[in-house]
Amino acid sequence: MLSVVLATYNEEKNLAKCLRAIKDLADEIIIVDGNSSDQTKVIAQSLAAKVIVTTNKANFHINKQMAMDQATQPLVLQLDADEVVDAQLKKFIQKIEASLAKKEQLEPVAWRIKRKNYFCGRFLSKGGQYPDPVIRLYLNGKAKLPAKDVHEQMQVAGEVADAEGHLLHNSNPTFQDYWRKFQTYTTFKARQLKTAKLAVNPFTFVNYLLIKPVVTFLSIYVRHLGLVDGWQGFVFAFFSGLHHSVAYLKFLRNKDAN
Repeated sequence: MLSVVLATYNEEKNLAKCLRAIKDLADEIIIVDGNSSDQTKVIAQSLAAKVIVTTNKANFHINKQMAMDQATQPLVLQLDADEVVDAQLKKFIQKIEASLAKKEQLEPVAWRIKRKNYFCGRFLSKGGQYPDPVIRLYLNGKAKLPAKDVHEQMQVAGEVADAEGHLLHNSNPTFQDYWRKFQTYTTFKARQLKTAKLAVNPFTFVNYLLIKPVVTFLSIYVRHLGLVDGWQGFVFAFFSGLHHSVAYLKFLRNKDAN
């Protein structure tokens, strides 16, 4: 009854733990891999996943949607390789499967799942990082990714409800992991600014280098109580604000390039 779908690129550190948590739950596992250079494909195949190799896109949601399009089961769970389904969420999914097996009419067609985000040694509890709900479980054909932004939610044709349980998101166990993703996301944002033909003038200069970083930092660290999460909360808030400045500087550096 369940298709588990992922998009991967060089995820040999995370993939086995992710797949083992759902292996006995899934009727099929479909992975669209962006031509990884590590052991990602080998690990996926060893755990009975169907692997489709393609190019690694700047917007990895394109590959996620490719995986979603291949799902054949009535219920679909879309995961990232650094996410693990906890026991409570597993029971919830089994409950939905049982309802589908009985051909019961379900009002929701998709479910939001809470995430616990791991950052430099701790799960963040504040700063907008919990409960961090994401739509990942849905009835096949009822949800899709617009694939326009790396932080977008799925578009759903119908009612969305809240799932029980969590995804344990081992997103940034070290600052080195965070910094690598920081560079990827700011480069993608710089391309978006270029595509949108952002005007270069004193207002955008001050806005992206001062106003947006300060407002973002204060929102995460003070308004959303990121300060509760110790030094990790401060670092996360600081670099979330810095995201705007770095993206803008990358945009300025490359705005005239083809």
